[in-house]
Amino acid sequence: MRLALLTEKSLSLFTAVGGWRTVAEGVASRVVFLVAYLVTDQVPTAALIAVGGVVVFSGVRTFTDLKYWQSAIGLVIVGASALLAGSTGRAVDFYLPAVLMQAAGGAVFLLSILVRLPVIGVVLVLGRGERLGWRRDPLRRRRYQLCTGIFLAKYVLATAVLVPLYLGGLVTPLGIAATVLGGAPAVGVCGYLCWRFLQAQGELAG
Repeated sequence: MRLALLTEKSLSLFTAVGGWRTVAEGVASRVVFLVAYLVTDQVPTAALIAVGGVVVFSGVRTFTDLKYWQSAIGLVIVGASALLAGSTGRAVDFYLPAVLMQAAGGAVFLLSILVRLPVIGVVLVLGRGERLGWRRDPLRRRRYQLCTGIFLAKYVLATAVLVPLYLGGLVTPLGIAATVLGGAPAVGVCGYLCWRFLQAQGELAG
């Protein structure tokens, strides 16, 4: 029963964050670019192939689920990555936006903890339609601080790994690390840990 319940809850969480389409779109551009670059050894060609792959994924989502904003954001990010890599001719520059996003994300999450307005708490209460009265509840605030800290640790780890790889021009390790640490896999793990913790504390419904 425990395994069945865990599987059911895991699938529910997976569906809530967008299911397989979100995972596919999150890793597609980075994986496709890396593979295309290793095969062709041409940065512009690999960048165009990566953009084309994301266009296909976005088109499918747009016409099947009507997820216009998610599709547009994905296209903008991969477009910027492709344009940057194509203009410099350096394959590692395709992953520069991912590196910067991890550093920026870490700064935002850290600041939210310091000002006692943790990101996870804000997201949860907005989703419930609550106001910010929970900030006066030390117990709830500590719970949200801890969950925000989990994501902060992810951002710090990702930045610490990605920056040296980028500066060293190590395309293959950078592509793999950006996909795993800077993408859906790491975010999914953090989200699951937070969900389990908050559920155990009675913050979320069982």
